Order: sequence, then C-alpha cells, then structure tokens
Amino acid sequence: MASGEDDDPVIEEIDVYLAKSLAEKLYLFQYPVRPSMSTYDDVNHLSAKIKPKQQKVELEMAINTLSPNYCRSKGEQIALNVDGATYEETNTYSTKIMDKQTFTSIQATTNTSRFAAAVFRKGELHITPLQGILQLRPSFTYLDRADGKQRERDAANEGGDSSQDEAEEDVKAITVRFSRPESEQARQRRVQSYEFLQRKQAEESWVHLHYHSLRDGRSEHERQYLYCQNMDASDNSELVKTPKEYLAMLMPPMAEEKIVRPTGPSNVLSMAQLRTLPLAEQIKTLMKNVKVMPFANLMGLLASGIDSTAVLRCIQQVALLVQGNWVVKSDVLYPKNTCSPHSGVPAELLCRGRDFVMWRFTLERWLMRKEVAAIIKLPPEDVKDFLEHMAVPRINRGWEFALPNDGNFIKKHPDVTHRQQMLWLGIQSKLEKVFNFNKDDFIPKNTPLQESVHVSGEQRLKAAQERARQSQTSLQRDLLAKKREAPPGSDVQVKQEPLSDGEDGEQPMDTSAAAASLNGGVNGHSGAGSPASDHANGTAPPAELRDFVAKTFKKDSVLTLSELKRLFNLHLASLPAGHGSALMAVSDRMLQDAILLSQCKQILVPFPPQSTAAPDEQKVFGVWETGDAWDKHRRLLYELFSSNFRVRRKVIQTRLAQEFGDDLAKTDVDRLLKECCGSLSGWWYLKGTTQS
Repeated sequence: MASGEDDDPVIEEIDVYLAKSLAEKLYLFQYPVRPSMSTYDDVNHLSAKIKPKQQKVELEMAINTLSPNYCRSKGEQIALNVDGATYEETNTYSTKIMDKQTFTSIQATTNTSRFAAAVFRKGELHITPLQGILQLRPSFTYLDRADGKQRERDAANEGGDSSQDEAEEDVKAITVRFSRPESEQARQRRVQSYEFLQRKQAEESWVHLHYHSLRDGRSEHERQYLYCQNMDASDNSELVKTPKEYLAMLMPPMAEEKIVRPTGPSNVLSMAQLRTLPLAEQIKTLMKNVKVMPFANLMGLLASGIDSTAVLRCIQQVALLVQGNWVVKSDVLYPKNTCSPHSGVPAELLCRGRDFVMWRFTLERWLMRKEVAAIIKLPPEDVKDFLEHMAVPRINRGWEFALPNDGNFIKKHPDVTHRQQMLWLGIQSKLEKVFNFNKDDFIPKNTPLQESVHVSGEQRLKAAQERARQSQTSLQRDLLAKKREAPPGSDVQVKQEPLSDGEDGEQPMDTSAAAASLNGGVNGHSGAGSPASDHANGTAPPAELRDFVAKTFKKDSVLTLSELKRLFNLHLASLPAGHGSALMAVSDRMLQDAILLSQCKQILVPFPPQSTAAPDEQKVFGVWETGDAWDKHRRLLYELFSSNFRVRRKVIQTRLAQEFGDDLAKTDVDRLLKECCGSLSGWWYLKGTTQS
C-alpha cells in the first residue's frame, strides 16, 4: 500500500513575497449594485475625493446621455428640479440635464488585517496588505437639493404678497439667557449622540484626488509597486518562519476572551458578569443586593454544580442566620470609615444598631419601630433602613420578618445552626453591655400558644374519624331538622368564616415555624378549630360534602381553598331545587375538615412577601394517599414546594432521580407535573399558586 506522501505528491512550489510599497495606500473598491461584467473602467471619471481617517470616498462619473437607454426628458426634469430655471455657477448640472452621478463609499469591514491583494508572475506570488475595502453605491443627495429648492420657492411665493411700504416692526425686548455649566454625565451623552458623531465626521476635510484610467501610464507605473521591490529573504522575514512558529500561527494558543461589559448603572451587575467572579465574591454581591435570602434561593442563583458545602463556608463570612434565613452582616453593608447616607452617623454605630434589630428577629417575628429606636437611639431614617432590609410593615401590627422560618435548613444543617447560635450569644453579650438591657426584657409574656402540643396529621385524622362515628346519630337528626326547616329551592352558599379567632383575615397565611405553632398542627388548624373539636361539638362535615371533596380531589390532585370553594358553589348551583339542604351553612372550617378527612394534607407553600394572593389562595391542599404507586412521588413533590414557592424542572428531575433511581422516564415526570403543577416562564408552580 502506498504511503500518504505518494498519494498526494507536491506538483509545484511557489515562492511568496510580501510587497510593502502600497501597504498603507491600497484600497479595494466594490460596486455591489453593478454586474461584474459591466465595469466602470471605460467610464469618464469627473472627480474623486477622500477622507483618509474615515476611509470615505466619493467618485463623480459621467453619464452617457446619447445612449438609447437614457431618457432625456427625465434627465432634464431632474436637472430643473435640482437647479431651477436660472443659471448659477453653483448649479449641480451645468448642461441643464442630468449628465453625471455621484458614488459614495461605506466600509465593507473595519478589520482588513486578513485581506490582501495578490499578483502572480513567473512562478512568484506577490501579496500586498489592503488598507481598506470600500463599497461604492450611487448617492441621491441631489434629491435633497431638489426638495430644498422647492421649499425656497414656496417660501418666496408666500412672502411675495407683503407690501414693501409696510411699516417697520415694533421693537421687541430680547431676553438674554446664560447656559448652565455642562455636567460630566450630560457631556458624555452629548458625545455619544448621533448628531455629535455626524458633526465630527463633517469636520474632516476632503482631500481631492486626480483619477488615472486603467491604461494610463501613471496607473501602469503604480501597478509595478504591487511586486516586491527587494527579493532578499532578510527583508521578507514575515514569511520566513520555522515549522514551530508557522504551526503556532495556524493554531494560536487559546486566549481568554475579554469580556465586554455592557454600559449600565454602576450598581447593577448582570448574572453573566456575576458568575465570572470568585464564589465568595458572588455570594457577597448577592447578599449585599438582596439583604435577606433563604439558602435554597441562593443555590438557585449560583451556577449549577457548585458544592453546597463551599457555599455554606462562604455565606457564613458575609451573613448571619435569622429564623433559618441568611441576613447580610452589618459590617458588609456599612464598611469601616463610612457613614449613614441619611444622617451621617458613623458606620460603627450603624452596625451596632442593625445587629440589635437582627438579634431581636432571632427571638420573635414582630418588632415595633418605636421600641427599637428608643433602645438604639439612632435617627428614625436609619432605623427604618434597618427594618426595610429584613422586614415588611403590617398595618397596626408593626414590622414582620420578611421571610418565613426555614425549618428545612435548620433540620438539614444542625452544625451550622449551632455555630450560628454561638455567634448570636456572643453578639448578645456585647449588645447587653452597650445598650444596657437584659434578654429577659424581650421574652414575650403570656404566650401559652407557644407551648401547645403539636399533633401529627395521621393522629388528628384518626381522632376525627373516631369522633365522626360517635356523633353520627346526632348529626343525622340535626340534618333532618334543618332539611324540614329549609324553604324549598333556597340558594345555598359557603359561609365565609376565618380559620381561627386569632387569625387576621387580611393577613396571608404564615408558613414559618412560629406561625405554625400559633396555628396548631401541620395542616394549619388551631387547637380550637381542629376537626376533632368540631366533631365533639357536633359540626362534623356532612357525608355529601365529604363525597364532593373526595370526587373533586380525584380529578385534581392539588387545589387551593379558594378554587375548591368556587367549585363547591358551582356544584350547589347545579343541584335541582330542594336538594342540597344537608350542605346548608357550610363554613370554611368545615370545608377544610372535609379535605383532611379525604386523605389530603395542606402544603405550606412559602409565598413571597410581595405576593398579592388572597389568604384562601395561599391555603394549598394536595392528595396525600390514594393507594397507587404515585403517592411517594407526589409527597416528594410537595416537600420541594414546602421550601420553595417555585421550582425549576431540572431540580424536580434531579430530586426524583436521587430518591427513586434514574430509571424514571420523562413521560412519568411529565405526568406528575401535569397532575400537580403548572409552568410559567420556565418555572413550575403548584396549581393555583401561579402569580399573574
């Protein structure tokens, strides 16, 4: 078998020379609107000029007015429109006919370092680098001049009726105004404006040239400069390279691309720019901008594949743990030797006051601004600034911590939580000395609800079923009595009641641990409003209501309380007259008890503080147990949405693969998401929680 060199023999070797005589003067002209076989070589060139800095060229060429393809009447009309009927030396067309046209150039490319002109002679190839590549197209500026002439004629006609003997105009007062000094920002905007660039380009003067035709002696003389004048190899060192140097030129080493930062405000950093920073700087920048953030959200903002242990190590350097969420440290926001932008208070005092606010939020969810200001003794603007960093105001209730208590993080990272508690003990001892207070002064008094016993959902469900069986007889008697008393065909609506006496109807349901202890068990019921106590009082959900709820959750695995009430009202409206008396006066509490008795549980979705969802829209229930193989998948999905208001599909797939193996098909994931969730802008939400 023949070798590779025998298969591809060298036929001819050609010497290559680099000609430099015209290296900075050679331009390539292109005529994109002209066919390649129809050149301008034989056309009479009347004038030529160039702006070297802008590489802008204008050529004026004659038009053959005797050609059979030339319309003489059109040419005369154009000349008349441009120059008018009178003859002047400044006329564009001195022969009263359009007998020439102007070509104006634009740059085909700004980087011509890869382009050259080459000539081949006697087995030698001579190449000359190009200074520029210009495309010339016909210019229609004469039409602008024609429009200008028309406007002048119209103005003359309008002013022709005025009398020459008209009295002089009255003397008018002139107001003299002085322009203000131009700011740096205004100057930059002016320099970058299109008008300024046009004016700068117009400032460069034209250099007039003399055109020589293709066969002119001067042209032939200049063409000789396309050949290398000195054939000595020492003068062509650019083309004499060692094999290693030549290979490096063919395949240059990879160089880091210079990131061109888009112009924008100095305090704004894009995610693409952020991810070019070291991990510690990324976290510090995010925390300085967001101020307070759950750990799960922080991991979502960072690039995928980053180790959570490394993130935990970095976050503890710039933030402190408050109610399971990370709040940026005060010395990060107020570095040493700085002061308040509102009052000029030194950074040391600001850090001390803000640390006190953060420490108070480790003890309770609510603070009153007046109480805080009375202790730290800082201006009201600074105190409000501290609170706005980590809390939201509630009418007549003070300031509430901005995020729900992240119990999942506390359970998963007990070592980090313990370390943060030790840090807070140290901060507390310093604050006690500075502000002269005792921790016991801030422990909430008369809070028996905080010591309530938490009962699991399964225990409450069993208790509810037992009491329902015990009170079945009395319930039937009450239902029959109500049925006899109710007028036929009366409209029945769900009675609107608050979930518990202690819950504010205008406030959205809180998903924090503190709020959960106030509301009772994991399903959001207080002790007084639980299914067990309802059944003991003889107000258990009617069988018809439980049957409706069970059928509804068979169709939809996830529903909000608001959506279930809407479906229930539609169900009542569809019943014939005289039916549905047993569903008279159904309350919110009774409806929720029926949900819990239908193998469903409440999902504590952490709605964002800025959410506009109504309280009933924030109560989300999902099917917990149906007996099929998908129960465990649904529970895992509910767990994800218990710590995140919205989740990416990739996160869901990764978690399912970790728990149930990689053999879970894409169609199975699609089925689960379609059953329980809805998507918007690449995010997945539980049904009914999507924010419009």
